[in-house]
Amino acid sequence: MRAIAERFIKNTDFTEDEFRMLVECAEDPEAAELLTQEAVRIRKKHYGDKVYIRGLIEFTNYCRNDCGYCGIRRGNLHARRYRLTKEEILECCARGYELGFRTFVLQGGEDRWFTDERMADIIRSIRASYPGCAITLSIGERSYESYRLLKEAGADRYLLRHETADEEHYGKLHPSEMSLAVRKMCLYDLKLLGYQVGAGFMVGSPGQTADCLAKDLLFLKELRPHMVGIGPFVPHHDTRFAQEKAGSVELTLFLLSVIRILLPKVLLPATTALGTMDPQGREKGLQAGANVVMPNLSPRKNRKQYELYDNKICTGEEAAECLECLARRVEQAGYHLCSGRGDALQE
Repeated sequence: MRAIAERFIKNTDFTEDEFRMLVECAEDPEAAELLTQEAVRIRKKHYGDKVYIRGLIEFTNYCRNDCGYCGIRRGNLHARRYRLTKEEILECCARGYELGFRTFVLQGGEDRWFTDERMADIIRSIRASYPGCAITLSIGERSYESYRLLKEAGADRYLLRHETADEEHYGKLHPSEMSLAVRKMCLYDLKLLGYQVGAGFMVGSPGQTADCLAKDLLFLKELRPHMVGIGPFVPHHDTRFAQEKAGSVELTLFLLSVIRILLPKVLLPATTALGTMDPQGREKGLQAGANVVMPNLSPRKNRKQYELYDNKICTGEEAAECLECLARRVEQAGYHLCSGRGDALQE
């Protein structure tokens, strides 16, 4: 297995079958360590010891979709729904700006109440108040025209995890009205419009195989996104996957290293899901090649309600209010927080 890892380090132009063999290297500690060392080398070459911070604003937990793994799916009648007002969103930005954040991430379910006009108005208001800051959206599948309008309003980046690049696996995780083809089309539309684009997937989601992960890596190689968000699958008690086993932290860390080598300049978060599964998860993510963290700027009263999965950390050191605590932990991992916009480096 070491041989396939060494070959990948020299030349990442792998086929799907080669990516599958590479994924299987996760079981070989020697091969995994080799890849981690190379990922850290590449990460330091391009980003030094900087870790970029993003202020996460989870502004609505309404969603039109009924994805099998998600706690805010439309079919979950136990979810306590909320929407932040424009004024509340701007208050989150004001608090974040004072704390030193220069990127705001507006994340929510696919909530039809937030029309193009309402979203554009919110984006324009943030842009007017904070002209030097980056605005990232993570609000799901929309039309090309919608993405164009939001870009013109002032949005810079868009996060849309593809979740799995295997069509059959996609069907197991999502309702029949959703399709992998549409998800991929949205990602390519966003790139065409000039957004800095983020894709990504769950690690260890129900039914996932090494072949599925190979297709994910092949898709990332083809799409060449500016950002990639991956994290372990964590079950939610009000979904049909409630009794499924959670994804592996170790495999997630391995794949972070693989993605850093595959896409050397990519922005790669150490995710909340990693921190949920392992108290040291985000630090381990940084030591595997990640270079972004996303503390929560949402109002305290709503953080627990944005429950995509069980036991999501929503108070404490992942919160924006404890940036000093997070800075210390990042420093213990050998890096330091950077408060700039942290735009993607040009290929």
